[in-house]
Amino acid sequence: MSSGVCGKPHSRHHQQSRSVSMSKVHSIALDETMEVDRVLDHLQGKSRGPTVVFFGGIHGNEPAGVFALRHVFKEIRSKHIPIHGEVYAITGNLGALERSMRYQQEDLNRIWFPERISTIMDERQVQHAEEDELKHLYNLLRDILENGKPPFYFLDLHTTSSDTTPFMVMNDSLLNRKYASHYPLPIILGIEEYLEGALLSYINELGYVSLGFESGQHNDGKAIQNCIDFIRYSLALTETVAISEKEKKKLKGAISAIDGVPHRFYEIYHQHLISPQSDFKMLPGFVNFQEIPKGKSIALVHGEELKTRKRRQIFMPLYQEQGNEGFYFIRPIPKVLLWISKELRRFKVDHLLVRLPGVKWKSKVKDTLVVDQRVARFFAKSFFHLLGYRARKFDETHLVAKNRERASKSQDYKETGWFKA
Repeated sequence: MSSGVCGKPHSRHHQQSRSVSMSKVHSIALDETMEVDRVLDHLQGKSRGPTVVFFGGIHGNEPAGVFALRHVFKEIRSKHIPIHGEVYAITGNLGALERSMRYQQEDLNRIWFPERISTIMDERQVQHAEEDELKHLYNLLRDILENGKPPFYFLDLHTTSSDTTPFMVMNDSLLNRKYASHYPLPIILGIEEYLEGALLSYINELGYVSLGFESGQHNDGKAIQNCIDFIRYSLALTETVAISEKEKKKLKGAISAIDGVPHRFYEIYHQHLISPQSDFKMLPGFVNFQEIPKGKSIALVHGEELKTRKRRQIFMPLYQEQGNEGFYFIRPIPKVLLWISKELRRFKVDHLLVRLPGVKWKSKVKDTLVVDQRVARFFAKSFFHLLGYRARKFDETHLVAKNRERASKSQDYKETGWFKA
């Protein structure tokens, strides 16, 4: 049977990836080491279809996604599975993966700011290892967008420092929501309000579907299998691989949420940020989505117990040495609010806000509001969230609130099965 797949990556990607030396990546879960390049693999189908890009190892202590991608791509080749469009497996932080570190000098997933990217791309000498990694990833990303065919999908594979049921995390755009709703997993919205400079935030602001999948604890073998199941289902959902509805249902069942955490949307509403001077240590035993009673000690800060003031639901407790985010608090979003939010955005109700004193557009693009905090205090943060805005401090007196709806390239996805469903 014809595979419908070209046997080698396009030469332009192959040559570009050679600009960075190969790295060895070790999996504690598999007790296995393999050598990887920037483009781990690239499959080109003979028929039209989407461009699907998977990232693995953006954090160097998270090799599960890299090993899962190798497994699935080998499976596609060995079984001669036809591909529609093209699929990439891209390795993230090669230097940190070699050293099994989250990062070397700076978190690669916190430096994707347009201004900083411009500076890095203009500089002949990058400042440190992660800037060099970004430079090569950015060139590759730009090449894919210039030469690939829409619709584009960008899926980033991660693991966590604590044990977790698999979940998805993404920027809050209606396009992302619609796509993500087809996964039977817990989905976290609003990360962009607390976490700056993420690769997926940068891509989402370009208008494309982009989301992260957290498959389990860094060194747990289940995390690799969860990634494998997620990749397989994603290829089916994006119609990159044509399968029967029965097979698709089976793949969907394989990634269904376990441990009693329901498939629904959650939002982040609090982040405990660790300053460079903080002596922070998470107390043992906390896992994602765990409900914590009032008065429970959850961490030590400078030797003092940090206790919950109310009943909370914890998210991403930090159990590794590197990282600036100690933990988050989340809450489920009622379905009625998701529907109201959709309708408010569809009718562009946010355009009425600029008629209020102290509220103005930041630029002619009309996707970012600058809000006087004296005005903002009359609106709950959740009101801005309904309209698709995530707010950050702009200066001493103003907030800046950004909306991603205007950038979304929804037209590129309208003929897909998941969009029509």
